[in-house]
Order: sequence, then C-alpha cells, then structure tokens
Amino acid sequence: MTSGTIAASIAEVDEDGALAEVRKALDAGTDPLVLVEALREGMSTVGERFEAREYFLPELILSAEIFKQAISLIEPHLGEAGRPSGGAVVIGTVQGDVHDIGKNIVATMLRCAGYDVRDLGTDVPPGVFVDTAKETGAALVALSGLLTVAFDSMKATVEAFADAGMRDSVKIIIGGGPVNEMVLGFCGADAYGRDPSEAIALAERFLG
Repeated sequence: MTSGTIAASIAEVDEDGALAEVRKALDAGTDPLVLVEALREGMSTVGERFEAREYFLPELILSAEIFKQAISLIEPHLGEAGRPSGGAVVIGTVQGDVHDIGKNIVATMLRCAGYDVRDLGTDVPPGVFVDTAKETGAALVALSGLLTVAFDSMKATVEAFADAGMRDSVKIIIGGGPVNEMVLGFCGADAYGRDPSEAIALAERFLG
C-alpha cells in the first residue's frame, strides 16, 4: 500500500523514496489527507527511534526536511479534498523555547484538516498569542514546548488570556515531548496532546 510505503520511507529517512511515493500517490488520485497521515506516521516512528537512541539529531532534522518537502508536493492538491474551513487556530512555540519540528507538523496537519492556522513560530511571548487570537478571532490556541522552561511560559500565556478577559472564549491546548497531565494542571490549559493526531482530535472537539 502506497501510504504504508510512504510512512516506511520517512521512518527510514529515505528522501528519494518518500518523495517518489508521494508523487506516485498524487498521480493516482489518492486523498491528500491520507498522505499527510502517512507522513505523520513515519515521523512518529522517527520520534520513537530518536527517543530510543536509535536515531540522533541529524536523522531528526533530515526527516523533518523530507516531511516539509513532501507537504509542499501535497499542498496544491488539498483544495481537491473539499474540506470546509474548520475555524481559526493560533499555534506557536512558547517563549524561551525554539524547538519547532513537532509544532510544524501539527500546524501542517491542522491546515490539511481545513483549519485557518496562524503559526507564530518560536520563542513567542504570551502577549503575542493574545493579540493574534484577538486579531484572528481564533477560538483555539495551541502552545508547544520541548524544554521544561516552557512550562512557566505556558502558564504565563494561559494567565495572559485570563487577564485579557478571553479565557472563557478561547480554548488552550498544549503539547511537546515532556508535556503530561501534571504539566497540564500546572499550566491551567484545557487539554494536552501526546502527538499530532491527538492535537487534530482536540481541534475537532473544541471547534466542532
């Protein structure tokens, strides 16, 4: 199955193989979202191998670049999927953290699922999240962080929304390698996602 081959190619950090399979699947009329999910599965395997120390930073960086190239091939076909807009979402890596691989994957998958995503990048201060949510009318904000220092920034961002009187109208989700139930309780966010697929499920849950 092509999607399985794509996932395997990403998992093996096989740039030529992954891109060739994506092109073949697109030519065959495969649903773009099926391909995005295959890419996500492959990246998930890369992450597992990285955590198990089977892969190291070079493999992680290269796999993210392959993912990016594959998405650039898929994006022109997304309109053909006929997905209506699911609403606005603001996403970013919180202040004090510059990791963005996971955040980029979530942002891409949200776009592919039909959401209007405003990606603020990395090292984003709390006030920028608040201002952007006001500007876009987003009812969902996604905070990403990989370092433990990000926990305080996540908490500060949630508090900034409360101070702005927006806490009841904006749902806030958090994610990143070390994020768990304890971090969720500390930050005061509404939910956390263990992987990009959970982030999409949370978006559907909160935005309908």
